[in-house]
Amino acid sequence: MLTLKYKRPMAPQDSLKPIVALCKRRGFIYPGSEIYGGFANTYSFGPYGAELKKNIKDLWWKRFIQGRRDMVGLDGPILLHPKTWAASGHIEGFNDALIDCKACKSRFRCDHLIEEVLKQNADELSLHQMTALVQKNKIKCPKCGASDFTDARTFNLMFHTPMSKTGDAAEVAYLRPETAQAIFLDFKNIIDTLRVRIPFGVGQIGKAFRNEITPGNFIFRVIEFEQMEIEYFIREEEWQKKFEEWLSAMETWCKLIGLNPSRVHQKEHPKDQLSHYSKRTVDLVYDFPFGTSELYGLAYRTNFDLSRHAQCSGHSLEYTDPETKEKFIPHVIEPTFGVERTLLALLCDAYEEEKLENGEMRTVLHFSPRIAPVKVAVFPLMKKEGLVEKAQQIFSQLHSLWNCEYDEWGAIGKRYRRQDELGTPFCITVDFDTLEDNTVTLRDRDTMKQERVAVAKLLEILSEKLA
Repeated sequence: MLTLKYKRPMAPQDSLKPIVALCKRRGFIYPGSEIYGGFANTYSFGPYGAELKKNIKDLWWKRFIQGRRDMVGLDGPILLHPKTWAASGHIEGFNDALIDCKACKSRFRCDHLIEEVLKQNADELSLHQMTALVQKNKIKCPKCGASDFTDARTFNLMFHTPMSKTGDAAEVAYLRPETAQAIFLDFKNIIDTLRVRIPFGVGQIGKAFRNEITPGNFIFRVIEFEQMEIEYFIREEEWQKKFEEWLSAMETWCKLIGLNPSRVHQKEHPKDQLSHYSKRTVDLVYDFPFGTSELYGLAYRTNFDLSRHAQCSGHSLEYTDPETKEKFIPHVIEPTFGVERTLLALLCDAYEEEKLENGEMRTVLHFSPRIAPVKVAVFPLMKKEGLVEKAQQIFSQLHSLWNCEYDEWGAIGKRYRRQDELGTPFCITVDFDTLEDNTVTLRDRDTMKQERVAVAKLLEILSEKLA
């Protein structure tokens, strides 16, 4: 069937609306605490969103941890000793410039406000300089239009919680803003208990929390998120070579999960905008509907973290070469992958509205079979005796290998459309011919072409197509 690409014109602020609507309607992502009116910038991942997330994380773990001989895994705690964050520089340096509109009480990142309105980089400006720029240029509030802001002030992005029943301020713990520090704290345990040799890496997947001033763009910037992060330990002289190797590996990952390579670009951080621990940082940015923004990050952290933790804890975090007996503190290359941003990029990349030859519109998610939440759907053509039993028999066989769905409700065309919106690569229909010759109709999601396939060859054919 001929399909024509259909592009719906929409303003930048509305660019995610069709995707957000689909996510809720089809059980990918729900607004957090919705029955209480919602809780800003929190989300639940519904049955299909949870499956999609798991597929992303499982593929990442298999690719980067299980698939490499120089990698091991870790599952570190969310709550680390408070001294961790002093040593890492997060208590002192993990801050944003906060400014409030006095008229409508809206809160903004002052540096972002200056950059958006004045088109001027504000990274190196002091709080006083940012306040002066806002006042001098009479910058208006994006929400209400008033030009009446508070002075810019420091706002630490870490959530904190009291650890004692007395609420003593000295016993405060922090929800981790990144997963990396757990790896650094357990570095010595790993080299003492495993026969790892430099270069080697430690990867983990876990929750992180940032009290963002201006979260938004659906799940792009939220206060609770998951990271897939690696700390790769090297000798200092190897850093440039290993950096390029990891940059290439990250770009290959983008292709593996099905992202369009033309929408993924490299963005080098200027030296005057690097984090306090970084000597070089390159982002992989993606062309989202709302603009090109960071997807993944790759940083050369030098030996900053291990040196700081050794200094602040009093414990040696040196590595001893088993052959030369040389002792040194390793340097680190850090590839960081955000789970939610990966999922959002995949949704944006896969989403399409098509106008068919008969004038009908269909919405489809062109997920790679590797990460599609449902791999195969099985339908009886009708709820007739014989068809249902045969369809359920085929479903049971396939469901033991892949996440599959069985659906016998509604017209067959509507069932196809439901699976198109879920991104299901293949649908199988059992009809009356099946009872005669033991063949079924296999439908391809992207082309909508159908072919007759012998039931005996279904596993072989699907295994090849879903590989």
